[in-house]
Amino acid sequence: MNRIYLDNAATTPMAPEVFEAMLPYLKEHFGNPSAIHAYGRRTRAAVEQARRTVARLLNCAPGEIIFTSGGTEADNMVLKGAVRDLGVKHIITSPIEHHAVELTAHALEGTGTRIHWLRLHADGKPDLAHLEERLRMTQGQGVLVSIMHANNEIGTRIDLDAVGGLCKMYGALFHSDTVQTMGHYRFDLERTPVDFITCAAHKFHGPKGVGFLYMRSGAGLKPMILGGSQERNMRAGTENIAGIVGLARAMEIAYEDVEGHQRHVQGLKDLMKRELLEEIPGVGFNGDPSDDSLYTVLNVRFPDDGKSEMLLYNLDIEGVACSGGSACSSGSNKGSHVLAALYPERPGANIRFSFSRYTTAAEVEHAVGVLKRIFQAVPVNT
Repeated sequence: MNRIYLDNAATTPMAPEVFEAMLPYLKEHFGNPSAIHAYGRRTRAAVEQARRTVARLLNCAPGEIIFTSGGTEADNMVLKGAVRDLGVKHIITSPIEHHAVELTAHALEGTGTRIHWLRLHADGKPDLAHLEERLRMTQGQGVLVSIMHANNEIGTRIDLDAVGGLCKMYGALFHSDTVQTMGHYRFDLERTPVDFITCAAHKFHGPKGVGFLYMRSGAGLKPMILGGSQERNMRAGTENIAGIVGLARAMEIAYEDVEGHQRHVQGLKDLMKRELLEEIPGVGFNGDPSDDSLYTVLNVRFPDDGKSEMLLYNLDIEGVACSGGSACSSGSNKGSHVLAALYPERPGANIRFSFSRYTTAAEVEHAVGVLKRIFQAVPVNT
């Protein structure tokens, strides 16, 4: 059986070049970067070179990059740190954020921080008029706005400049979870009005368990994890050397031809949309249907005709890996909080297909063929 992987929003396969870059730091270069001897100096140099590489690609200062275990830790650092260290009393966010933001906001609400949940348009984009209303109401009271750059389930993408401009106008801090877009779009952090962004390397063919927080110089957060002076006193704990090296190499590869990658993957997404509409009556799409949405994600709504109940299971049996929602919630009996917030009364099964540079048109066509067979299957009378 040919197995087809269409769950790249959950994680991507590691690029071979990334594995090769990491290998020496899993074998001979094993020194602790905090040590002053040659072994430690060698790995310390690798960490700082990786930091400079990331900063160069994002057009920011190396000191503004803090390596973490991934996007979830980085998101927690921002929200919790902003309340603890920066005098934030109000957090403005949306009900379809990744759980790393949504659940952290709920936890902070229990300690007295005021959480403002933005109204959303039908495609999942935040209502900017409502955002401005909230910013005007809370101006001068200590405000953090946290809105993800692109939604991990439906792919709807915001305009960072538009949201960041409003935040700057009203003196609010702006954090954006960029886990799904890092390595897929170019960023110019010198010019983009954002104070914090987050990254997870495994979303762009890097290793799992490593990411970073970008914190604009002077933002003033204090460390969330204590115990050592690593990461310029911002995150205690011996660094994940191989992971950090792999992250930087994955970013280098991603930025070698971002536009070519976008054209390839957008073509796959368009192909799947077109063929699904042709082959399966009643199919629809969740989120922003335009080309302005995240090109790696297609969230499909299938007709509620009795064949969609076991759709995810049947696709897996047929060798097609995809997702019914965020993989970070796997094992949970809860449905998608994103789709529940946007389309509470909409019936049918919702499947997220997500693509990468390694996905081929033949794989997309095969997956559509599997879906066609599932929906054309004639029930057996008993």
